[in-house]
Amino acid sequence: MTQTLADLGEAELLRRLARFAPPGQFDDDTAQLQQPSGDLLVNTDVLVETIHFSDATTAALDVGWRAVAANLSDLAASGVDQILGITVGLVAPGHTPWSWVEGVYRGIDSLLQDSGGVLLGGDCSQGPARMLSITALGTLGPLRLHRSQARAGDWIVVSGAHGLSRLGLALLLEESSLQSVTLPEALKEQAIQQHQRPQPRLDALRSLVMSKPGGLPWRAGGTDSSDGLLQAIDCLCRSSGCGAVLDTTKLPRAGRWPEGPLWQRWCLSGGEDFELVVTLPEPWAKAWIDAQPSCRQVGVITDQAKAIVWSHDNAPVVAEGFAHYGAT
Repeated sequence: MTQTLADLGEAELLRRLARFAPPGQFDDDTAQLQQPSGDLLVNTDVLVETIHFSDATTAALDVGWRAVAANLSDLAASGVDQILGITVGLVAPGHTPWSWVEGVYRGIDSLLQDSGGVLLGGDCSQGPARMLSITALGTLGPLRLHRSQARAGDWIVVSGAHGLSRLGLALLLEESSLQSVTLPEALKEQAIQQHQRPQPRLDALRSLVMSKPGGLPWRAGGTDSSDGLLQAIDCLCRSSGCGAVLDTTKLPRAGRWPEGPLWQRWCLSGGEDFELVVTLPEPWAKAWIDAQPSCRQVGVITDQAKAIVWSHDNAPVVAEGFAHYGAT
């Protein structure tokens, strides 16, 4: 029987592909290239129509913005010091309006104006569906964040609230799950903004670097929550050979966030929040939380390899989230 990508899933696919690269190269979302003038970070991310965006939820300007934000978030989660620029691969059917393409590139330019970096070039091709493939380049700062650097006793700290992007998508699609829920208008606006115009947390990275107490080594585990908070913590634990204990009372919910299983699941596994998820020695974690008010501790790293459990009952933390190559 022929195995398909749906049979394998993303994690197994990446494990198999990793044998074509140097050891450890696929353990993080970015590649690090050592250069005489300083190390270079390189990242590629793809947005595909109907998977990552649609006309029903995302205007052309927002498609361009989100495409760049996904890449810059990965660079931030690796410790980037300066954004150098991006290349863009555009695939679209021949009947695609120029106005849509122009809007996408205006969105790209808008975020680059905010974050730094320039459009370096790329490629265009005809295809059956619209797709953007972006490669971003940046220089590495003093802190090299990597998923393999978590250690038992570290605090797990996130740079902001989670679940908002998933809520924004539900609002834009008018999902039935929201029909019986009354939400504050401010929360609705915040959620839609988070879904359409997410901010790569370069500001939080800067405060993380500046808040390191003297005498501590430059060691911190890091990733971003583009695939969900729980997925991010799982990646950190797997790469580091550790486990985690999470506190349900400390989940990073936005203000006026409702209670209930759906809302906890969206907080844990909604995805596309693009927040930093970092493991730090306790003194550094406390200093970062003091310096960056949006930061919150959600748990602690343990030496129980790959086990992620709740603090109140030691039960495994389980939540459904997006699965690449899942059944359709």
